[in-house]
Amino acid sequence: MPRRICQRHRGDQPCSCAMGNLYRFVEPLVLLLLKKKGRSYGYDLAADLQEYALTDAAIERGALYRTLRQLEINRNVKSEWETDQGGPARRVYRLTRRGEQHLEEWATVLEHVSKSMARFVKQTRKSLRHGARGARA
Repeated sequence: MPRRICQRHRGDQPCSCAMGNLYRFVEPLVLLLLKKKGRSYGYDLAADLQEYALTDAAIERGALYRTLRQLEINRNVKSEWETDQGGPARRVYRLTRRGEQHLEEWATVLEHVSKSMARFVKQTRKSLRHGARGARA
């Protein structure tokens, strides 16, 4: 996904609005796994996704392959068919320099989300400790 600056927040850093659907956080996971592995097949990435998952939701294989296609369209990932191994041809993926930059953007976005979530939890717990002021029976 190309870097975009949120019109609502007008900051010079990307925000979650610019990163598309955060549901299950598949994109940053794929980018991180490819950075760690160097290159990988979709099947191998699928096997590792749950270990690195940022939520408890299961990540469907279809979501992984849609994400890989979109990352390739946006030139964050490059793939090629590997045919020299025994068995059927397999598509192998690798992160591009642009993909590494996009991973850094995700790290910034998720850092901001993490801080916002921590602030929300703190405020919620504080509010709950002080009772249900304003709550109606």
